[in-house]
Amino acid sequence: MGIFSEGVEVECAPGGQPLNLLWAGRRYTVCAEPVRWFERRQWWAEEKRAPLGAGKGLVDHEIWRVQVKAEDERVPGASQEPLTLDLSRDIGSGRWRLLRIHDALQPKTAPKTA
Repeated sequence: MGIFSEGVEVECAPGGQPLNLLWAGRRYTVCAEPVRWFERRQWWAEEKRAPLGAGKGLVDHEIWRVQVKAEDERVPGASQEPLTLDLSRDIGSGRWRLLRIHDALQPKTAPKTA
């Protein structure tokens, strides 16, 4: 599992759930029902002070776990294995970040011959 934080562009349904995303120059389509939850963040470690009246988005991060597929550029119409990603949306700015890649495929190694 890879853990990091990288900006991504996300296209959402009217209800706010992710439909497609653009990451590292590739377009991915959500291929399973996404799951949403909220996580507490250590805002005091990230902010010098809390602005007066700020509350929404200060304490919690909105997290979406999505399963996505990318089109295989080498074979039109073919798609790659799905990836499970955790995305975070900043409630104040609406910006999206890729936080985790759960099942990135490991490169296969050729079996050793005697």
